[in-house]
Amino acid sequence: MTTFTPLYTTHLGKLFCADSLEVMRSLPDESIDLVMTSPPYALHFKKEYGNASQAEYVEWFLPFAHEIRRILKPEGSFVLNVGGAWTQGSPTRSLYHFRLLIALCDTVGFHLAQEFFWYNPAKMPAPAEWVTVRRIRVKDSVEYIYWLSKEAFPKANNSNVLKPYSKDMERLIKRGLQKTQRPSGHNVKETFAEDRGGSIPGNLIECGNNESNSHYMKDTKAIGQKVHPARFPAELPRFFIQFLTTEGDVVLDPFAGSNTTGAVAESLERRWIGVEQSPDYAENSRLRFQERPKIGSEKGALTLDYD
Repeated sequence: MTTFTPLYTTHLGKLFCADSLEVMRSLPDESIDLVMTSPPYALHFKKEYGNASQAEYVEWFLPFAHEIRRILKPEGSFVLNVGGAWTQGSPTRSLYHFRLLIALCDTVGFHLAQEFFWYNPAKMPAPAEWVTVRRIRVKDSVEYIYWLSKEAFPKANNSNVLKPYSKDMERLIKRGLQKTQRPSGHNVKETFAEDRGGSIPGNLIECGNNESNSHYMKDTKAIGQKVHPARFPAELPRFFIQFLTTEGDVVLDPFAGSNTTGAVAESLERRWIGVEQSPDYAENSRLRFQERPKIGSEKGALTLDYD
């Protein structure tokens, strides 16, 4: 079995600059709690970080998927962010990400625990030909996130990702509620108005991907390097790491890019493994782990930057 040397290590993690398929093949069976990743999308134009075509995408990704399923623990989860794409030369949508999901379940053997949707309000209005020139389509602002699992009951706890109550719910908790039935037929019990620490989130996650003022962006530019063009917003791995893992669990990102997943995992006291094939992106990702003075704290206190 091939042994890989990490490019760098932190208190809880390791980043490898290598082929992620080969690194995963070196990992033991059932050793990973969560795989959280966003591989290159099947866009109809080539990106500098490499991406397979729509026609080849499923075949390209399946070897990675088989290894991911092998190394996941029985109660582990695989969270996959994959964006949609337009058909080249046509104002119609590709079906590649739906074909991928079916293959992951029917061919590889994953369960679809739940689908999530990432709403990015900062998305550019593209493709310009259909959205801003001819104006026959609206901008595509949502990407798919598939939560997949080896078993039907993976480890998960939505109490770890509760949202603040709305003002209406706060008033309802204060005054109480009598048992009633809604027009939809749902029976609402008195316990509905109990304070449980927050509201259960929906499967729509809203966050932008415009970290223009982050230390990673500033530091990368300061050393004359190019920032990764498709960075993960920290809120996505933060939500799923809190939802699907506990402290000490192992999180893997086989397409680490600028390694947002690893930095967030570290901040949440999870062990992590990142793999990035590009030497430049891999090297620059260590900038996310530079210790910096915490604003407003006593002199000498340090904090981890992962924005």
